[in-house]
Amino acid sequence: MISAVLFDLDDTLSPQSTWLDGAWVDVAHVGAGLGAPEVSLLAALRTIAADGTDRGRIIDRALVCVGCGDLPVAPLVAAFRDHAPPKLFPYPGVRAALEQLRRRVPIGLVTDGDPRIQHSKLEALGLDFDVIVFSDDLGREHRKPDPLPLRIALERLRVTPDRAIFIGDRPSKDIAAAHTVGMRSIRVRTGEYAHLPDDPAPWRTAPDAVAACAIVGGLLTRPGVGTGQVSPV
Repeated sequence: MISAVLFDLDDTLSPQSTWLDGAWVDVAHVGAGLGAPEVSLLAALRTIAADGTDRGRIIDRALVCVGCGDLPVAPLVAAFRDHAPPKLFPYPGVRAALEQLRRRVPIGLVTDGDPRIQHSKLEALGLDFDVIVFSDDLGREHRKPDPLPLRIALERLRVTPDRAIFIGDRPSKDIAAAHTVGMRSIRVRTGEYAHLPDDPAPWRTAPDAVAACAIVGGLLTRPGVGTGQVSPV
């Protein structure tokens, strides 16, 4: 029986790129006040981020690119963290899909990143969950694929791993964490990492979160789904 569904946030339910682009605008504006060329800095931030956000030190590298490597980084990092748009939009159809699913089973969110930033994203998106776990509240070392944040979410929902599904976009983080916990997983192919292969392999794949919710909905209505048996494929 499926008793709960957990979701990743960035690039699963909403495009991370939208939030990032607004944050880079704020960073470039603050940089201009410190003497950096605003237009060039913004272009450098966008270009470097497009090469992969996991590489880190994006602001530092962008400053070097525009010949301002000696400028203080702290004010620009603060501008990045303070970015809080009043409104963000999930992927098309996500809001309705979540609302429909939540009427049938509890849903939870497990997301990495600065909790203040992630909280502001949720407020701007206006999405509701029964349980929310910010992994960084547990320490950065517990970001996915560490299983602890998923386990905590399940404990709060009072659901065992074999009766839950995790939906996320990144195989090396979302799918790997679900495997470690013993949950079924659905990998969605949206966002920055959509091109990556299914490694580790998820229980199911879907083009987006709406389709993933439809897969879960089909299981909830399938005769015999209450046996608690996990399909091997």
